[in-house]
Amino acid sequence: QVQLVESGGGLVQAGGSLRLSCAASGRTSSSYRMGWFRQAPGKEREFVATITWVGGSTIYADSVKGRFTISRDNAKNTLYLQMNSLNPEDTAVYCCPAGNSRVVATVVGGYDYWGQGTQFTVSS
Repeated sequence: QVQLVESGGGLVQAGGSLRLSCAASGRTSSSYRMGWFRQAPGKEREFVATITWVGGSTIYADSVKGRFTISRDNAKNTLYLQMNSLNPEDTAVYCCPAGNSRVVATVVGGYDYWGQGTQFTVSS
């Protein structure tokens, strides 16, 4: 089992920046990758970014490419999402999942463990 706890949500103005964190505990060595997904009100959960624990290989959704940066601190078992140039469309609950798939990285089904999520709102 892997436990995941997100933090860093809140309220930010459009154009601003925010960094989310996700602390992992438990059998973290069993997961190959971690990621960020988000779910806005009335919408399905969507992929944001993913990174592998070893090597740090990343993939981003087109909607956040160039604005968001995913990173990890292996020593602290912590995942980060630095978000810049935020706009109201980024408002959502952000969750960090962990998974073992080496192939499936951008869909919900590719992950085995999920945190509860952290909410942040971008005001216009």
